[in-house]
Amino acid sequence: MKILRQTGLVIFSLLFWLWFILTNIAMFAIACVIWLFSRPAGRKLFLLHQFSSFWGHSYMWLNPLWPTRIYGRKNIRHGKTYVIISNHQSMLDILVLYGLFRHYKWVSKKENFSIPIIGWLMRLNNYVELNRSSKKSYLDTMDHIKWHLGRGNSVMMFPEGTRGQAGELLPFKEGAFRMALDNKVGIIPVLLDGTAGTIPKGKIILSGRTRIRVRIYPEIPYEQFRDKESKQLMSEVREWMAEEYGRIHRGEL
Repeated sequence: MKILRQTGLVIFSLLFWLWFILTNIAMFAIACVIWLFSRPAGRKLFLLHQFSSFWGHSYMWLNPLWPTRIYGRKNIRHGKTYVIISNHQSMLDILVLYGLFRHYKWVSKKENFSIPIIGWLMRLNNYVELNRSSKKSYLDTMDHIKWHLGRGNSVMMFPEGTRGQAGELLPFKEGAFRMALDNKVGIIPVLLDGTAGTIPKGKIILSGRTRIRVRIYPEIPYEQFRDKESKQLMSEVREWMAEEYGRIHRGEL
């Protein structure tokens, strides 16, 4: 029975990745058309991001191995600008969080912008390239984030900076909290659980059926933390998110 299950997962995984590659090619062509027609309307590229969200999250909808529930979308109000922060467990997190269907710009490490099709889409959307190779590169990234926030674009960041393990949060980096303070915008915390076990790091064989849950929490308004230092804010938010994540992972929420 175990051999049959493993064989089934290998076949399903190969079919999934074939489907992923073929649909990426077709969807990117559509994205290019949307970009051409929506760019004159403004630099927010709202329609392109919405299409990207549909495209990305469709792989969750159509894969029976990844039943996903998202709670609290109403906490992200249309037309309001936030720094949105989430824990990070897997490359699947991006497809899951596209399911928020809210307007934001991803902040992602520069290497992701070099991935064929995926990286090209990120550039079309004018997402933010995170480069820590030098102080100037990092400051350029912060300026790009500030530019977006000033034009009403929320930003989505992983404050851990890299993938953690199921059941834990890694230490946070300060950037997201400094951006919220400097630009006087609220913070939306998001916690996801279940993605760590979907695609083992460095492998392509899916691990089997996994329940994925996402909780979007109410805004932490700027007025609530305006007098705090970014490190203090970072520490307090991480401590609270770690407690909440523990409850989610244990099945208490």
